[in-house]
Amino acid sequence: MSRDRAALEALDREDPLRGFRQRFALPEGVLYLDGNSLGALPRAAMARLERTVVEEWGEGLITSWLAADWMEAPRRVGDKIAALIGAGPGEVIVADSTSVNVFKAVTAALSLRPERSVILSETGNFPTDLYMMQGIAAFSGGRVRAEAVAGDAVLGRLGEDVAVLLLTQVHYKTGAVHDMAEMTRAAHAAGALVVWDLSHSAGAIPVDLNGAGADFAVGCGYKFLNGGPGAPAYLFAAQRHHGAAVPVLSGWLGHAEPFAFEDGYRPADGIARFLCGTPPVLGMAALECGVDLMAEADMGALRDKSLRLGRIFMELMETHCGEFGFTLVSPREDARRGSQVSFAHPQGYGIMQALKERGVIGDFRAPDVLRFGLTPLYLRYADMLEAVLQIRAVCETRAWYDPRWKVRAAVT
Repeated sequence: MSRDRAALEALDREDPLRGFRQRFALPEGVLYLDGNSLGALPRAAMARLERTVVEEWGEGLITSWLAADWMEAPRRVGDKIAALIGAGPGEVIVADSTSVNVFKAVTAALSLRPERSVILSETGNFPTDLYMMQGIAAFSGGRVRAEAVAGDAVLGRLGEDVAVLLLTQVHYKTGAVHDMAEMTRAAHAAGALVVWDLSHSAGAIPVDLNGAGADFAVGCGYKFLNGGPGAPAYLFAAQRHHGAAVPVLSGWLGHAEPFAFEDGYRPADGIARFLCGTPPVLGMAALECGVDLMAEADMGALRDKSLRLGRIFMELMETHCGEFGFTLVSPREDARRGSQVSFAHPQGYGIMQALKERGVIGDFRAPDVLRFGLTPLYLRYADMLEAVLQIRAVCETRAWYDPRWKVRAAVT
């Protein structure tokens, strides 16, 4: 199929998701290919935050915990996210950060396998997952060990000592997708439980936690869910584990009766036992707008567009930038690729900085990977051509060779 501008613009006119773009506040002159790191601002979130601040907080004050339903927000928004990730009502809670929820989910899984001692993951997993494993192991005083092996060796390492397998469904750097059902079945057959990190898959690809028999899952709210910078994260616990899993972070709001103010901890029934402290009301309000917007989109149409955007982007890169030394690190096969395309290049950091100055925003991941997030709700097919032509221009002019970029910024 032709990939010229006219053909791509024709695809945009036929796009069933095209109306969603107007519901985001996107800067003029910017091609935003970093929604897999921070989603764009939903227009509805601006009005919602103003109402939450001015009316609920400013006028309602403390009465808004009940009058504005602040106290129920973790469960209410959690149920909305549950519908996006194949979970049931009462199986997802919104709280804390992804890192904290990894800690909660892994230690809860460990409590269900007290006779086993290993937390297993793959090398190259997102650092917070690996670091949390290592921290739990260190705190255990030697009872628990954290291990990471190459991705293709994970199934072979599953043995009688593995208590928990911690995996990210869509790899943050390459966009490669794990088969959740297959990996979960293998772990269960070996007697282990599985914690899935959905940070790069929720809102980007179809997810079916209960269909796959998943035990626990976590994810952030600020990527494809468009919940805003630092948006609260979420935690899934399969209903079958609610009664027996023991939360190590036994916080006040996870108590069976928080306002009884008892000295001793009694875990709440159901998913509420995975709460710790006071809900972040402002962040929750913004996140709910992003989740509501995502819930309106047809996931089948969203996935189809995501994959087509990826195919077009890869083909255009080969056509217009094939001579400049880029190496594709994302899978070509649709079924194995999430909603991003990544390329390696020796000058990757400088190229990305030069692109940002030209209004094409992606990001860089060490040592040499340029990531381009493909967010179907607000990206157009014609944007793929414009982005690739800007990449070509940066390479032709060697704009990446700039003394400013000899030292990498704190955020890449």
